[in-house]
Amino acid sequence: MAFSYEYVTPEQLAGFDKYKYRAVDTNPLSLYVMHPFWNTIVKIFPTWLAPNLITLSGFLLLIFNFLLMAYFDPDFYASAPGQKHVPGWVWIVVGILNFVAYTLDGVDGKQARRTNSSTPLGELFDHGLDSWSCVYFVVTVYSIFGRGTTGVSVVVLYTLLWVVLFSFILSHWEKYNTGILFLPWGYDISQVTISVVYIVTAIVGVEAWYEPFLFNFLYRDLFTAMIIGCAACVTLPMSLYNFFKAYRNNTLKHSSIYETMLPFVSPCLLFILSTSWVLCSPSDILETHPRLFYYMVGTAFANITCRLIVCQMSNTRCQTLNLLLVPLALVVLLVCLQLPPHAEPIVLYLLSIIITLAHVHYGIQVVNQLSNHFKILPFSLRKPSSD
Repeated sequence: MAFSYEYVTPEQLAGFDKYKYRAVDTNPLSLYVMHPFWNTIVKIFPTWLAPNLITLSGFLLLIFNFLLMAYFDPDFYASAPGQKHVPGWVWIVVGILNFVAYTLDGVDGKQARRTNSSTPLGELFDHGLDSWSCVYFVVTVYSIFGRGTTGVSVVVLYTLLWVVLFSFILSHWEKYNTGILFLPWGYDISQVTISVVYIVTAIVGVEAWYEPFLFNFLYRDLFTAMIIGCAACVTLPMSLYNFFKAYRNNTLKHSSIYETMLPFVSPCLLFILSTSWVLCSPSDILETHPRLFYYMVGTAFANITCRLIVCQMSNTRCQTLNLLLVPLALVVLLVCLQLPPHAEPIVLYLLSIIITLAHVHYGIQVVNQLSNHFKILPFSLRKPSSD
């Protein structure tokens, strides 16, 4: 078939045959509130509904939120004083859809077990879309505060985006080394909190966030402190604890430091390249096109993470260098060699299109490969025809 390519190697396909799902969830909110809620919700779904279709539906809701907010707040100034604010009904829609997307992400696995249709493809599809959801979620949340005198600068948001991205990949780095997915506490807390904040914003207006939260500590500062604090005080320490616990028990899958840290090579290179672009940009690209720049970084990151997930699920060696970094490196080289300012946005659009098409192609081909390998239909519970 035209444009087809087998990204998953025979060795990885053999690894998927031996794969067993192992995860640990110790978050009290998840265990005592959300899981009982999801156990009730999943009973509403018909048993013919494929789990992957639930997963995809939740992901599409996040994209819709992202596009809806891009329409009403394209440059992140809508929440600033004196600007035309995002209508209240938009915040309500975004809040409801964000919680629905979070709920669908919680029930897809339960639907799979309920219909006896759990497969490695389902887990890969779920976590792969989660990796791409990071950028949509973070950038949509940004519109609550926006930029300007009462908001958060685009550089700070860029930093916060990377904090979220590294927090996400940290969980899969753990699994790559320990064989167990330790579900992060921050995910459930952030999803519930932000869904509520969206609704509250519709009721009290964005002006409410201008006021100090405590003394001279503004809500925007609380927003920043919560993301960084959660990563530094919860996610990172728990990941290191789980890693060293496996080391102490002699259950680590990789013995050398190089193999252990290999999953961080491409993400770190992506960070270095994208940050170099920001610093060397002749047109101040992060100030002029922040939304598109965030999207480009988040999509490239999602591709890197998806390839890591394939490796950790198939128990194979992580890819050292992601090839999507090559066109990004060439663009950064052009920028450093004084690319004309008027051409820089065009280059960003072209690079974003290339990375998007490459990532979508990768996703489609991997789904097709695993569907054929396991002889299943990815979005149906019917068995494929033998014709």
